[in-house]
Amino acid sequence: MALLDYDMSNLRSAGKALERLGARVQVCRDPGAARGSDAVLLPGVGRFGAAMERLDERGFTAMLREVAASGTPVLGICLGMQLLFDQSEESPGARGLGLIPGHVERLRTSAKVPHIGWSEVHWREGAALAPASGGPAERTYYFVHSYSCIPDDPADVIGTSEHGVGFTAAVARGGACGVQFHPEKSSAAGLALLDRWLAGVQSGQMVAS
Repeated sequence: MALLDYDMSNLRSAGKALERLGARVQVCRDPGAARGSDAVLLPGVGRFGAAMERLDERGFTAMLREVAASGTPVLGICLGMQLLFDQSEESPGARGLGLIPGHVERLRTSAKVPHIGWSEVHWREGAALAPASGGPAERTYYFVHSYSCIPDDPADVIGTSEHGVGFTAAVARGGACGVQFHPEKSSAAGLALLDRWLAGVQSGQMVAS
């Protein structure tokens, strides 16, 4: 599995979480090292435009579009989920990866922004990353964000949450998935989600349901 290093994320926690689950993780700083992997993890923190610049500079943008088109599973975490979209109002004019049609906009809420803390995700039944069962503890994750993804096709939304208003917490389209929260910082619930994703990668069934 390729874990992309483009100086816009803390790779340590994500890599450790995957290794704890038995994944063989290769930290990649160039697209050649990532091509041919069975899956790609795109973490991210910071600004949308700056992240896309880093991806472009390292050749990751074209690689991500290529591997996603070929059916290789891609998981975006936090800012990484936002980068899957076409554009963000955080960085006007910056072009996203376009793996999921739609845009990103600032959270329109009277609650404090950024949204920092634990929130329950309401999963679409049978969705690719959803837990099969369990109560709120199995569906509560750690968020740190100020922006929300708006897919053009509502069917791409597989999980929602609330912070004064409802917002998109998880998306899936083909092999491209994204979560707005940090599963690697979300205790047992986050590890369980990553484990479900890895199982889907290994079985070849990590597609939107």
